[in-house]
Amino acid sequence: MKRLFLLLLSSVLGAESAGAAEAKRPNILFAFADDWGRYASAYAKLDGPGTLSDAVQTPNFDRVAREGVLFRKAFVSAPSCTPCRSAILSGQHFWRTGRASILRGAIWDFSNPSYALLLGEAGYHLGETYKVWGPGTPNDAPYGAGKYAYEKAGSRFNKFSTHVTAMVAQGQSLEAAKNAIYDEVRGNFNAFLADRKPGQPFCYWFGPTTTHRKWMKGSGQKLWGIEPDSLQGKMPAYLPDVPELREDFADYLGEAQAVDAALGILLARLAEIGELDHTLIVVSGDHGAPGFGHGKCNLYDFGASVSLAIRGPGVTGGRVVDDLITLPDLAPTFLEMGGLKPPTVMTGRSLVNLLRSTKSGQVEPARDAVYIGRERHVEIARADYTPYPQRAIRTHDFLYIINFRPDRWPLGDPYRLDGSNPPTIEELTEETRATLPDDDASPTKAWFVTRRNDPKWKDHFNWIYGKRPREELYELKSDPQQTKNVAADPRFATARANLEARLMGELTRTGDPRLIDDGKFYETPPMSGPVNDPEIPAPKKGKSKK
Repeated sequence: MKRLFLLLLSSVLGAESAGAAEAKRPNILFAFADDWGRYASAYAKLDGPGTLSDAVQTPNFDRVAREGVLFRKAFVSAPSCTPCRSAILSGQHFWRTGRASILRGAIWDFSNPSYALLLGEAGYHLGETYKVWGPGTPNDAPYGAGKYAYEKAGSRFNKFSTHVTAMVAQGQSLEAAKNAIYDEVRGNFNAFLADRKPGQPFCYWFGPTTTHRKWMKGSGQKLWGIEPDSLQGKMPAYLPDVPELREDFADYLGEAQAVDAALGILLARLAEIGELDHTLIVVSGDHGAPGFGHGKCNLYDFGASVSLAIRGPGVTGGRVVDDLITLPDLAPTFLEMGGLKPPTVMTGRSLVNLLRSTKSGQVEPARDAVYIGRERHVEIARADYTPYPQRAIRTHDFLYIINFRPDRWPLGDPYRLDGSNPPTIEELTEETRATLPDDDASPTKAWFVTRRNDPKWKDHFNWIYGKRPREELYELKSDPQQTKNVAADPRFATARANLEARLMGELTRTGDPRLIDDGKFYETPPMSGPVNDPEIPAPKKGKSKK
């Protein structure tokens, strides 16, 4: 009898212990904005006056940064939506995910271990809203169609300025129009929360495409009070400081403020249900600004550097960290925080020890480099479907890039630019595939293309869209905007050689297909069939062009 009592007591205590362990596992909220680069008012305080972050106000991101950790040097694995997401979900370099690194095909349930599904198997309630490419979703299915999607309350937030502008034109006040969109964000999150079991930890991916093209011209000023002229003197060297480009970037920053407003709604809801301090909150984006020179689809900081702030249980707040971070580090971080051991296949390194540290600045000396790369973005960027293969190593002092096929156009073939039927301003603003397809359609792209033969801007156009040498090296202390390639400068020969050896060593160690059989895995066209635009040549038959 006594033994039975002890067994029963042990069972009860064990159940209570298991329940306590369950309660200790944090929720995970990952707010991940499409095409949102490193623009937040928190960074304006770090970078000093005269930067583009001066013009944007992101109080909710700033709160996460202030109460948690703000990362000064966070980078993506690839500055293209799908490869970046594949790398994050798998916790690996993008070249290890087996998805051909193209702008389609990233799903949660691919052959590599995915942090989200591993957490789901461990008892987490999973959900996502907007852009993720969820499990079971066909590549061409709309966002929100996956197994774990929560989007029934609406998806107008993804075209924020378009819908708000339309509602205002119909007679609604600006505040009422914004709140109508915010209600959808709140409704989707509430639906997700309502489906979890009592006490169950959750893992939620909020993936707005608000900062992805396109947005309403003039909306930055009209909806958010961002004056385009406030950017005068702050534009980076690769973006001419002219009214058209300042307005385009002001509109982009307005969309970033909309993302921040949505983040505020999620934070407020967590506080209302008593879960704010039990939730690991991670806020970031998948690469730099779209449709701007040297941004999205480029390995320069303007294209590969992103915002990152983390707040939550176990995180020592009030710190700015200078360690070089790659977003695949998040997968092992989420797993470790959820009580799981990250799979050995993951190349990302957990940030947990860094988050729990009390130090600022460089916390872990080994985090002194990140690796970035690219293969494809738009599948028809080049007529024969070949990629533009790049790999890079970014340290505190240098950015070193290898362009493996320098004979190709880095942002896609210049379709129609030498013919009798050049793309119109409307096409350049609306249709990405009209020409130079790896650069999003935009007023900025239209401005560049229509001035490509202007003696004043011809060299600038070629700087952005022209062919590049096999090697690029930028010394960051004297050239933080990466405008002067010193790869051939004898003064940097030793640094260049060391960086090349280190980069190639990492690619070899991690089995990058680019180094195998002359990159055959990537050089084989990923798709076939006719191209709809008659102005774009049909793909060549037979072996891909090397």
